[in-house]
Amino acid sequence: MFVPKLLTTLKSYNRQQFGKDVMAGVIVGIVALPLAIAFAIASGVSPEKGLYTAIIAGFIISVMGGSRVQIGGPTGAFIVIVYGIVQTYGVDGLLVATFLAGIMLIVMGLARLGAVIKFIPYPLITGFTSGIALVIFASQVKDFLGLDMGAVPADFVGKWESYFQHIRSVNFYALAIGFFTILTIRLTPKITKVVPGSLIALLVATVAVSWLQLPVETIGSRFGAIPAAFPSLSVPHIDYSIIRNMVQPAFTIALLGGIESLLSAVVADGMIGGKHKSNMELVAQGTANIFSSFFGGIPATGAIARTATNVRNGGRTPVAGIVHAFTLLAIMLFAGKWATLIPMPALAGILIVVAWNMSEWESFASVMKGPKNDRVILLVTFLLTVLVDLTVAIEIGMVLAAFLFMRHMISSSKVSRQEEGSADAPPLPGGTEVFEITGPLFFGAVHKFRDAMQFSRQRPHVLIIRMREVPIIDATGIKAIREIHRELAQHQTKLVLSEIVSGQVMQELKSARLLFAIGKANVTATFPAAVERSRTLMEEWADETRQGSKQAGQIPRQS
Repeated sequence: MFVPKLLTTLKSYNRQQFGKDVMAGVIVGIVALPLAIAFAIASGVSPEKGLYTAIIAGFIISVMGGSRVQIGGPTGAFIVIVYGIVQTYGVDGLLVATFLAGIMLIVMGLARLGAVIKFIPYPLITGFTSGIALVIFASQVKDFLGLDMGAVPADFVGKWESYFQHIRSVNFYALAIGFFTILTIRLTPKITKVVPGSLIALLVATVAVSWLQLPVETIGSRFGAIPAAFPSLSVPHIDYSIIRNMVQPAFTIALLGGIESLLSAVVADGMIGGKHKSNMELVAQGTANIFSSFFGGIPATGAIARTATNVRNGGRTPVAGIVHAFTLLAIMLFAGKWATLIPMPALAGILIVVAWNMSEWESFASVMKGPKNDRVILLVTFLLTVLVDLTVAIEIGMVLAAFLFMRHMISSSKVSRQEEGSADAPPLPGGTEVFEITGPLFFGAVHKFRDAMQFSRQRPHVLIIRMREVPIIDATGIKAIREIHRELAQHQTKLVLSEIVSGQVMQELKSARLLFAIGKANVTATFPAAVERSRTLMEEWADETRQGSKQAGQIPRQS
């Protein structure tokens, strides 16, 4: 479970596959260059931090990961949360949050929670992903239009208010470059799939702005030179006050990183017909984020688009991801100075395309046509992501999904009185009543059980509870049965449990010593056996009653 895919794939590695992996790694490295820079800038940090993340995290994820073809690095999903952390706590706070998120991911992997993360509700994922896409789009309007304005407000509504206030300062050169970038990215795949459209658009736009001296803002004019050297290792300063403030955003980073990486790995499995190791992948993602924070990087995870590019170009082992990291390193060291010439509207155009691809509007529309609970989860998560904060959106979305699921489970649980003469009920002896529990007997549905036990007729001498439709039981359900048994015992009423077919229910009742308290003879595998046991108990009760009457009749009267 915790053996990296790199070690297993190298056992049957050959020169032919090495050539394909190298070619795929180089192509993915070139594709990742503008994305790494764009994601860093959109996240509120300097462009080189995106490169550091793609190199360091991309290398570690490929070496340690549980997927054969996963490509790791900064992604658009983190832009919203990273930007918010930087605005509130600064870059130092971001490094601490990234470090803590790495530890959390490692713990999730070692605790084998990889399979659990996959079951996060789909409407919730669609909601915050679509919300992130809209926020990314909103964050790029300034550079796309070339607006002459100061810092962009952090909140969504404030952004648009500021944009409309400065709409007259539109730079039409910037607007033309932005549209050219989007059209090039969208049309290039129809002509060739060898060279990525984003690279073509970036090169053409950069050359045009540089040669024609167009009045357009570039990376260099905003951020200065990009360091052509690898950063030195520096462990983030951590103390209790910082940890207390950063635990919540760190958990959001960890959860988001885990979801994105495992979704990417699942998509890759479908493309190559493989099977990833989810827990090993989480450990690799956690380690990558820890080392990313050591070198001043930002959060990283599996990138679906880059992973798909890797697969389409022949990459089949983690060697391709390693080559991708070294390709980016070579570009940064030997051609980083040219990256300062990249125009900001071109990067904005790239991110707008990323936002469109992330929006999943078809999935959004599909969920909106589905059940009411799914629509509620989707809209709440989406609106909170856009208008409040991604951390709040995920937390409230998870809680809301849990409550709606519990309400659904509660509605599916019921306790009903079974009347004599039912299709599967043999004749009942007098003084016997039968109730049947349908659905999970957990804390949310126990009140139904207790309400049903308030007998409307004379209290019976034997109560049979059928449990053939009870798949699970929790501590509250066990407590309810124990209290019913105690109350019945006080009135000399016997309890018989019938048809416990669920192994989980049987094990929990044994562990709680409840079967011992009820009596093994009063726990039957079939309903006819329960009826027969009821008849036996009624006969015993009748004998005891007659015996008690005889003894009472033999007591001499006092004078």
